[in-house]
Amino acid sequence: MSGTKPIESETTVMKNVIAVLFQFFLFLLVFAAGSLLVHPFHLETALAPVDGRTRVFLWDGVLLMALAYGLVLLLAAGRRRLRSVAGGSSLALALAALAGWAMRFGFITHGW
Repeated sequence: MSGTKPIESETTVMKNVIAVLFQFFLFLLVFAAGSLLVHPFHLETALAPVDGRTRVFLWDGVLLMALAYGLVLLLAAGRRRLRSVAGGSSLALALAALAGWAMRFGFITHGW
């Protein structure tokens, strides 16, 4: 059968799923650390005043997560496996961003 693509083995698929899960937790941890613990960039966006308090979103966690994503893709490109890694890494990044947003990482209320 010429022109057919070989079917991936079950172990390869399982390795890819585990890699995506580990990357998801890595990106979520970096997002949480940048939002709650470390603020290296000090980028804030005021969202809306509520009852004399100001809601602020800190971009540090998002930027650190994007840097970690870039590092993962850079390492994959260095190993010449960018095509096989990029899709799973992008999925892990999107899921970590959605989970971080659902957990309200980066949102702070200042009561001045």
